[in-house]
Amino acid sequence: MASARSHDESGPLRRTGRSIGHALHTPFTGTARGIRKATHAHGAGESGLGKLIELHAVNGAGDVMITVALASTVFFSVPTDQARGRVALYLAVTMAPFILLAPVIGPLLDRLPHGRRAAMAGSMLARALLALTMSGAVATGGLELYPAALGVLVCSKAYGVVRSAVVPRLLPPRFSLVKANSRVTLAGLLATGVAAPIGAGLQTIGPPWPLYGACAIFVGGAVLAFTLPHKVDSSKGERKAHLVPPHGEGTVRPEPPRKSDAPRTGSRPARPKEKKEKNGERRPGLRSVGPSVLHGLQANASHRALSGFLIFFLAFLLREHPLAGQSAAISLGIVGVAAGVGNALGTAVGSWLRARGPEIIIASVLGLALGVAVLAAVFFSTVMVAALAAMAGFTQALSKLSLDAMIQRDVPEEVRTSAFARSETLLQMAWVAGGAIGIALPLNGVLGMSVAACILALGAATSVRGLLGAARRGSPHPRVA
Repeated sequence: MASARSHDESGPLRRTGRSIGHALHTPFTGTARGIRKATHAHGAGESGLGKLIELHAVNGAGDVMITVALASTVFFSVPTDQARGRVALYLAVTMAPFILLAPVIGPLLDRLPHGRRAAMAGSMLARALLALTMSGAVATGGLELYPAALGVLVCSKAYGVVRSAVVPRLLPPRFSLVKANSRVTLAGLLATGVAAPIGAGLQTIGPPWPLYGACAIFVGGAVLAFTLPHKVDSSKGERKAHLVPPHGEGTVRPEPPRKSDAPRTGSRPARPKEKKEKNGERRPGLRSVGPSVLHGLQANASHRALSGFLIFFLAFLLREHPLAGQSAAISLGIVGVAAGVGNALGTAVGSWLRARGPEIIIASVLGLALGVAVLAAVFFSTVMVAALAAMAGFTQALSKLSLDAMIQRDVPEEVRTSAFARSETLLQMAWVAGGAIGIALPLNGVLGMSVAACILALGAATSVRGLLGAARRGSPHPRVA
């Protein structure tokens, strides 16, 4: 009798416990299912693109955690004069060596087609370990912080190069490269927006805590990298993009086939490379992909240089001269949000346009950014600074997506992966150069906006005419919607 009563009482308790557990569990599982449904839509789940989208979101979240920790230590924790010296030292110790390493990253990773998943996982694990290393020095600002930050920078850029090379391997049927890259980019932006306030909250607990969070995120990213499909590591049908002399511009000269690529029955073996290449003739590279892509790269380099310039110049300018009625941190936040919103909008518009007329798009957004930069220099004000930041984010995103579309359209599949790796390295170097200019420039708003306009004017002078000419001639290759 007592046993039956006990059983009757325990039944409702179990049901209540299960209901409470389900109520607590559902928001997390429901969110996870919603994210998975979004990232795997339209065939992205079957092709493996969905997993790459999730991996890139993890990468963005980890990077922004490290950025929050370094910004608080190197920039906000000391007076303005000392902060400028610290950031100058940070750039000298990290980005100066990176200028030398950047040209090596693309070609080096391009030689590892069978280890792309391992390369992305390795970049994640390396940043996890470096985050732990920095956690001990972030509070004191010790010199060991700088070589560790250099390692994080190099690993982050190496990941970016490999990711750009992997995307063409994971395209779903009837899925354009511009649409795939827009999804990947949006995932990174959303993850950054979510992780940034979390990192700021961890910063209030203690300076090392954002780095602990970054370590955990990158370890998870390393595991996720190995869940990508095996075809990511396949190099079947690939060659390296080569640089031909200027008179051969507009042609593609792939690397001669390897001996293992020759048919096994009754065919002559593949010819070895010509003596001229063996004797040290200048190896070909990106100009082999055609004039449209070359001029698109020049235009994108100016956008990327502008991005690096504005990040560092406005960081110091707004700290010393905040926006009207706002603190330095709020001023930087306003400009950062404006740039992020512009970037997200440019990514969305790029996906909507489906890469129609990419030469015209690149030329148009470059002219649009140049016009806003000139207005910001002539009518320098809070509103114009925020407008330029938003326009820089918008035009950079849209221009890069259009460049991706041209590479997909004009570069044969067997050399497309190599072209992505090398173009990404070039754009990262442009960002470094722009950042160096931003650090060296005096903190004068009109002067800074004038320099920004000059960066874009240089890009327009070298690329717009060629882009418009290529658009009039049309592409010899079929366009991909």
